Order: sequence, then C-alpha cells, then structure tokens
Amino acid sequence: MKVFISQPMRDKTNEQIEAERARAVEFIKAKYPDKDIEIIDTFFKDAPHEATPLWFLGKFIQLLDQADLAYFIGEWKNYRGCRSEKTICDEYGIETITE
Repeated sequence: MKVFISQPMRDKTNEQIEAERARAVEFIKAKYPDKDIEIIDTFFKDAPHEATPLWFLGKFIQLLDQADLAYFIGEWKNYRGCRSEKTICDEYGIETITE
C-alpha cells in the first residue's frame, strides 16, 4: 500500500518535520500490520529556494496520483496546501485518515 503523508511544514525545522513523519509511519504500520507499506516521499529537502507554495502543491498532486491512502497529520486543517490535498483525495476517491 502506497501512503501519502500530508503535514504542515511552514515554519518547522527539518527535524520537526521528520519526527512528525516518523510518528505517522509508526501509526500507519500499526493500523495496517498485514500490508506492505510504502511511504511516498513528500518532503523535499532540496527544493529550489524560489519554490512557491503552488510549486509544492503541483508536486504533491503528482505524488497523490500514486497513493492508495493519504494520512493527514497535525494541524492540517489550518494550512491551505493540506486542505487542497484533502479535497483532491475526496474528489478522486483516495482513502484518507485524519488526525
């Protein structure tokens, strides 16, 4: 099962983002112990400095196309990118789990 993790990243350090993702991965693996879980990499550490929010959203939409499940963590409802990803999942039938 390919899993897309959606999480707020603005104003967070790489370490904070990675720690949140690690907790999400643990949760997903515990929830689906009989599934072979593959986490889609949605953390672009080497994104271009001039990358805009729409650049990131475009990349995330491309990756959502591969997802069997999208897991929304943290305060995702307060971030327009995460809300956009959730809408796309709902409109295109991608299973979601929200915290």
